[in-house]
Amino acid sequence: VATSRQLRRIESVSKSPIYSHFGETVTGTHVIRAYGQVARFTEISENKVDLNQKTMYPSNSSSLWLTVRLETIGNLIILFAALFAVLGKDLNPALVGLSVSYSMNITNTLNFLVRMISDVETTIVSVERIKEYGEMETEADWDIPNKKPAETWPENGQLDFKNFSVKYRAGLDLVLKGISFHIKGGEKVGIVGRTGAGKSSLTLGLFRIIEAAHGQILIDNKDIADIGLHDLRSRLTIIPQDAVLFSGSLRMNLDPFDKYSDKDVWNSLELAHLKEFTKDVSWSKATSLFSTRFAKKD
Repeated sequence: VATSRQLRRIESVSKSPIYSHFGETVTGTHVIRAYGQVARFTEISENKVDLNQKTMYPSNSSSLWLTVRLETIGNLIILFAALFAVLGKDLNPALVGLSVSYSMNITNTLNFLVRMISDVETTIVSVERIKEYGEMETEADWDIPNKKPAETWPENGQLDFKNFSVKYRAGLDLVLKGISFHIKGGEKVGIVGRTGAGKSSLTLGLFRIIEAAHGQILIDNKDIADIGLHDLRSRLTIIPQDAVLFSGSLRMNLDPFDKYSDKDVWNSLELAHLKEFTKDVSWSKATSLFSTRFAKKD
């Protein structure tokens, strides 16, 4: 039973990546096909399924092992009941028939009882997973009404790191330790370092995707730890290393919060020298990105 429980736990853990990968693949099917990455994503999916099957096979084997042992015990009980009936010549025939009948029922009852105990032990893993997610540390407040920054914040873009340290989770070593520097508003700064030096960790800390272990980050002399995550992240802009297209229209991807007019968006496309790629595409908000995929591919 203990072995079955551990195997079921491993099986559940290996099953989650399959569902996640499948959902992401279905959502980004048009992008995957546009870049000719169907074979790679298929291979990734097969590898995840293979890993899950490696845990499922021992789990099923242990269940069959238990079934064989239970059937063996049941057959032994019937055998001994029959032997006692044969050897006990003075036994009442009615009592002999009753003992054999009950021994056969005991076999089914024992099989059912042990199976139920085993199933409870193995399926309780699902409750453990729910408990694990329920106890996960949540992010900071999304909105803090009494600590909202000014509408124009940040006005200058001045950035200060003061003795900033960060770790990815409790119990791990610090990935950044005692970082302090000052960047004036409007300055262009490059961060150089080898892989794993902490370049991305600075950005994650700036957006509070990982919280500071020590120290502060100030933007225009305002501590970002004092404001809500929505106010912070909505005022900062990042250009990711890998381009991402969200499901929806081209218009929605360019202006997701619908703050600007079509004229403003067209002007931005013209300044970015992308107007020629998109001028033949319908500008309706209902236009799917599947129809505009050629623009990204070109």
